Amino acid sequence: MSQTPSLDLIEFVETQILPQYAMFDKAHNLTHVQRVIRSSLELARQTGADINMVYVVAAYHDLGLSGPRAVHHITSGKILTQDARLKRWFSAEQIKIMKEAVEDHRASASRAPRSLYGKIVAEADRDIDPPTVIRRTILFGLANYPELDDEQQWKRFMKHMNEKYSVNGYIKLWIQGSENERRLAKLRELIAQPDKMRIEFNRILAEERQE
Repeated sequence: MSQTPSLDLIEFVETQILPQYAMFDKAHNLTHVQRVIRSSLELARQTGADINMVYVVAAYHDLGLSGPRAVHHITSGKILTQDARLKRWFSAEQIKIMKEAVEDHRASASRAPRSLYGKIVAEADRDIDPPTVIRRTILFGLANYPELDDEQQWKRFMKHMNEKYSVNGYIKLWIQGSENERRLAKLRELIAQPDKMRIEFNRILAEERQE
């Protein structure tokens, strides 16, 4: 089984698909999708999944952000299904699996992804490196709630951290022994120590406000 996607597929994705991420916010831009692709390919090699399918799922997973964020995973699945160009590389059954994987990538999903491909992109999308999570959450607050002052941003930030990443949070990891398990444990330590977290928050917020 190939360890890298086919070259013509890479060329198609890099020229036709990835440039669309340039219009999204800093938390979901080209850097984000490239990281999700890298992590997905790594997990594909670990699990024996089809590398071409994993690559496309990762590349398309957030394209639906061109519409309402709340349903972006569904929209992304529709975009993938409706892209007739993919028939050059994939069967109808493979396209269906990839569509479902894209739909299943959301962290707030209450059920497990329907296939290994959904589990891979869901895992790869969860960049649980603590400094990255903190910065992305702050960036989201600044982009979507610019009217909030620093104290209000802090309250919004901690509410999100507790709801998503704490021991009682809704985030679920689907591939055991992944790097994310270790990172999530570190992040939970920080969430349990708000004083330490506030120092990190203040530092990153100040950096982002200066830009």
